[in-house]
Amino acid sequence: MTDYRAVAHDFLNALLRVPESDLSAFARKTLSPETFWDVAFPVGRLHGIDAVLEEFILPFRRALHHVHRRDELFIGGANRRSYGGDWVASITHYVGNHADALFGIAPSDRLAFLRSGEFYRLEGGKIVEAKLIVDFLDLMRQARRFPLPEMLGTEMLFPGPASHDGVLPDDRQNGEASLDIIERMLADLHTFDPSTFSSSAQTGDDGYWDEDMLWYGPAGIGSNFRWEGFVKDHREAFLSAFPDRKGGNHYCRIGDGNFAAISGWPSMTMTHQGDYLGAPASGKALTLRVMDFYRCAGGKIMENWVFLDYLDLFDQMGIDLIARSAQMNP
Repeated sequence: MTDYRAVAHDFLNALLRVPESDLSAFARKTLSPETFWDVAFPVGRLHGIDAVLEEFILPFRRALHHVHRRDELFIGGANRRSYGGDWVASITHYVGNHADALFGIAPSDRLAFLRSGEFYRLEGGKIVEAKLIVDFLDLMRQARRFPLPEMLGTEMLFPGPASHDGVLPDDRQNGEASLDIIERMLADLHTFDPSTFSSSAQTGDDGYWDEDMLWYGPAGIGSNFRWEGFVKDHREAFLSAFPDRKGGNHYCRIGDGNFAAISGWPSMTMTHQGDYLGAPASGKALTLRVMDFYRCAGGKIMENWVFLDYLDLFDQMGIDLIARSAQMNP
């Protein structure tokens, strides 16, 4: 039986490298004619193969010279949510020389590692739907035009899993168990103590997170180590600004071996009640697109990679981060 994970993996990697003259014919082998892609701000929804190629793939190929994918995680499974479908999910970096502007982001003319979280739904060996949160904000940072204050945590290249087995994992037996851990964690994470920003059952001997958990966050937040680092470098600032946030509105949840991935488009609804990353409280109702990828071991969450569409979030606040970045001197 054909592994649809491998079909998608091979196709997506080749899509960036086939000659441009062959691109349309090649894409039609694996993209459904009705395919639609939702891509992080400012790209938006793309309907059909031509739109995907002309408004996303070709701009990437032309802005990031000699671009290729460097996959860190590539998993697949049946969707546990009512939306259904067989999905693959990946953490990748688009690697190339950022020699031309990309969606208004000024070039650095240097090597770029542009990270992206991606979900693809397949039917009959064809990709019919895609959701991508590309960390365009981090591309601005790499171009030395970062439009937000200094990171809360540590800025770093997203590493692959410490177990080095995240691309098309062979041992797929624990997928449901891994997703079970994540769903239990999410159920308890919703409520928190506003004085300590802690939630029940998250840490300790019976908690969901390993004591040496690693949390890899997007540009604007950065990464952190252990629960106390997660609270200090992300959770405290986020919950102070959005104390009424409600999450978990996911279209997809899958497990594959020791890995799991979840995403909502949007996942969160919240009100901007406090200052956040230099943006004064606006009182506006906001939504947030989210992707989370997890590695579990021994019944605990060991690593969590997080993608947030912050360009869209700040656009809802009335702040154009691309325009702000363009005005900066590198």
